[in-house]
Amino acid sequence: MERKLNFYPELYLGESISSDKLDKLKEKLIKKPLFSALYVIVLSQNPSDQLEIYAARQLAQSYYSKYPPYIIGITANYDEAVSLVEKIVQECIKERGDCALKEYLLC
Repeated sequence: MERKLNFYPELYLGESISSDKLDKLKEKLIKKPLFSALYVIVLSQNPSDQLEIYAARQLAQSYYSKYPPYIIGITANYDEAVSLVEKIVQECIKERGDCALKEYLLC
């Protein structure tokens, strides 16, 4: 079953992710997330949270077919995902002077 995933237009990539392989990685996340060793950073659907980090294989759960996540970033491992979230936070603080990540990313 092919899932619907929403990708941030200016998708953040971990240091070990090559942008020339991005289309293949997106396709793998959509068609075979269970076999993907990637991690994704998504906008939280919980109003009190901002971002969440998932192992991409979580996207195989039926919940995500009904409620597709908005993917902000793709990384090769958890530590890289944490570093990328730190980078996004620093950008937001520099640009806006606050840590309103959802507003920063969706503007």
